[in-house]
Amino acid sequence: MSQSLNFSISSSRSPNSIITSQSHSKPYVSTFNFRFPAKLLRKSISASCSGPDSSSSSPVLVSDNGGAAAVASEYNWSSSIEVDAVTEAELKENGFRSTRRTKLICTIGPATCGFEQLEALAVGGMNVARINMCHGTRDWHRMVIERVRRLNEEKGYAVAVMMDTEGSEIHMGDLGGAPSAKAEDGEIWTFSVRALDSPRPERTINVNYDGFAEDVKVGDELLVDGGMVRFEVIEKIGPDVKCQCTDPGLLLPRANLTFWRDGSLVRERNAMLPTISSKDWLDIDFGITENVDFIAISFVKSAEVINHLKSYIKARSRDGDVAVIAKIESIDSLTNLEEIIQASDGVMVARSDLGAQIPLEQVPSAQQRIVQLCRELNKPVIVASQLLESMVEYPTPTRAEVADVSEAVRQRADALMLSSESAMGQFPEKALTVLRSVSLRIERWWREEKL
Repeated sequence: MSQSLNFSISSSRSPNSIITSQSHSKPYVSTFNFRFPAKLLRKSISASCSGPDSSSSSPVLVSDNGGAAAVASEYNWSSSIEVDAVTEAELKENGFRSTRRTKLICTIGPATCGFEQLEALAVGGMNVARINMCHGTRDWHRMVIERVRRLNEEKGYAVAVMMDTEGSEIHMGDLGGAPSAKAEDGEIWTFSVRALDSPRPERTINVNYDGFAEDVKVGDELLVDGGMVRFEVIEKIGPDVKCQCTDPGLLLPRANLTFWRDGSLVRERNAMLPTISSKDWLDIDFGITENVDFIAISFVKSAEVINHLKSYIKARSRDGDVAVIAKIESIDSLTNLEEIIQASDGVMVARSDLGAQIPLEQVPSAQQRIVQLCRELNKPVIVASQLLESMVEYPTPTRAEVADVSEAVRQRADALMLSSESAMGQFPEKALTVLRSVSLRIERWWREEKL
């Protein structure tokens, strides 16, 4: 059975070119664009050929340094392209048919922001470095972007940069500068919309939504970071909401907050908040100035937001070629799913926040629906959030996490994303290795099953 992989190079973007990979041998396989600096792609490979067993043209690849040479000897080549160092290594080691199809995205944080750590991730197969505007300063993010660009220039890699906006949903403050705080069972915590003085009062958390105290009611359940910590509202005192911890856990700065009443998500005036906040617009300007490759928009509610942002980018960007990724993480996103996918350049299944807005048991079916629809509409799709969450603290994943990653690859997701595992985990390189090895194995199994 023949298998194809087509590459097209556009010279309209300067200094970067767009390399697009797309398979037409299977239905509904989408296209994922990564901008690779053309001058950095060290190795030349040939493409578009006809084999002795094929009646029509079937593109395959071969490295000019001998990789997959056995395959190349039977073909007449009509064109050539270049690849980055990681792809070249995969071609040399495994040949074309075993080259990894699933792209890998790593969130960059304190654990991986150094040049050596970024290089280690690139060696391990990172295709995209994600910067999360919920954390850090713009100067810090600029430093990361500069290091990624330097890595590409000096080492011959082709790592793209994705900027992820914060969004306008309810979230906690920065915990007074503390990296985290532990909430124990039965403890009373205060969530307040007041501007808190420093030092922050003990067990007091600032909330960014002014209407928070008015929207919640005594008895409501407050979920932090999609349910990683749970509280019950026990009292309201002006702008302060007193809550008792019912499920203990670790509180992280700027974690997302949702509250439920009688088994249903409470939206009320929060649903009227704009998708792109004033801070997001400043961050978007920053991303355009820094020439990032992707901008991921949080809590997208409709296609109108995507179209508006695309027009804004086109007007402000030097070449208007920044791809917009719609994050599906709310009920509104699911309601308007098809129009959002059609309007965007790609989609991210943000399962953590999505799981805070729909029942947990519905998340797997929602993921499958999103991935399938993206494939049907020929749009790239990223599966993200808690893929290998245990590897934040442990060097090996749980078997359930491996099964979860395998299912995402089996569904033919275009990319998988590490969040806290690579941003603040103790074993970021090992987590990336797990994603890469599982992706390769499931892709190989899938091909073997189709033979």
